[in-house]
Amino acid sequence: MAQTPGLLEELTWRELVYQTTPELDSFLKEKRTAYCGFDPTASSLHIGHLVPVMGLAHLQRAGHTPIALVGGGTGLIGDPSGKNVERQLSSPDVVAANALAIKAQLERFLDFGGKSAALMRDNADWLRPLSAIQLLRDIGKHFSVNVMLAKESVQSRIEGGISFTEFSYMLLQAYDFLELYKRESAQLQIGGSDQWGNIIAGIDLIRKVERGTAHALTMPLVTTAAGTKFGKTEAGSVWLDPTLTSPYKFYQYWINVDDRDVGRYLRYFTLLPRKEVEGLDEVMKTAPQDRAAQQALATDVTSRVHGADAAKVAGEVSRVLFGKADPATLSTEVLAALGNEVEFSEVTELPSVVDALTTLKLTASKGAAKRLIEQGGVYVNGKRVGADATFDSIGPLAGDYYLLRKGAKDYALLRASR
Repeated sequence: MAQTPGLLEELTWRELVYQTTPELDSFLKEKRTAYCGFDPTASSLHIGHLVPVMGLAHLQRAGHTPIALVGGGTGLIGDPSGKNVERQLSSPDVVAANALAIKAQLERFLDFGGKSAALMRDNADWLRPLSAIQLLRDIGKHFSVNVMLAKESVQSRIEGGISFTEFSYMLLQAYDFLELYKRESAQLQIGGSDQWGNIIAGIDLIRKVERGTAHALTMPLVTTAAGTKFGKTEAGSVWLDPTLTSPYKFYQYWINVDDRDVGRYLRYFTLLPRKEVEGLDEVMKTAPQDRAAQQALATDVTSRVHGADAAKVAGEVSRVLFGKADPATLSTEVLAALGNEVEFSEVTELPSVVDALTTLKLTASKGAAKRLIEQGGVYVNGKRVGADATFDSIGPLAGDYYLLRKGAKDYALLRASR
């Protein structure tokens, strides 16, 4: 029954431990069942969710059984933790659809077969049938309002006001822990550091109702060395859903990570072994310009979320847009992905290069396009073009694509449908 030794030591080295209950290390010496909850307040997880997801992955690798709990029930209420204002309540249909989408994303990180097969559960199964009388009589009597008022998630909202709906969230999350303790023998809950109060409430409820023992492990909320919000870009959150954040943009987020953060993020978000991560730390110190650590990070996380093929394509697209790839070597798949990231047009008849530059918004007018060509600032398929150049004379790339570039960085893509 003994499990792989040193799990807590590994998590500590990866800087994934913020707070734990006493004796957690010895508790994890035997096979246990642990869970983490994910509220479906959106149709996708974002990269801020990846820390607890990776926590479950590490637990499974050490021989424990992870449960990914999708909050189809609590998602109808909303967790006040970390929020300054009341959440907008979603309809049951929206929450149910979001829960299904999140389940599919979690399956990319956890193994649902084998000895320590992960489990997927939805708290709507026990919360929706729960009556108000049952909640108040059987659960509410175990909670002190004074203790609840002292919780950080409540205290931070006292001045602005908090509804009874969100105030009661702690009871529901504690009830989740109790139900999973009874149904699945779950004795450990993990989550972000802002969840400590809610998790402890569940541990207390298990002790009072079942006279049982349970544990908590919280993980740090991710920050950036530059002081910007982790997981945010000018376009908004970085989502796991490729329709919300393309694999290329997802890859770019990681490839652009600050040198000061990359070592920490390699520990947080990858399963790369310690020796490899520490080797990348050294390369970061001696040759930061190579960005080897960022490339390893971007490739690993993008592969895990979108698959190895998508990560490879995203890397190729990145190299194209940063002038490090010969367009003649690009596959149709890479060019098609590139078409989602730059101005793109599909035509049945090839226009003049001048017309293409204006249609694809690389220049504001035909006159500006002609001047730019005369100045040697236009490239098609990686080659500088002159005033008499035509697409027919240049010849297409794979899949009948033509890659246009203005100056060093501005790209657009044209495809001839033949």
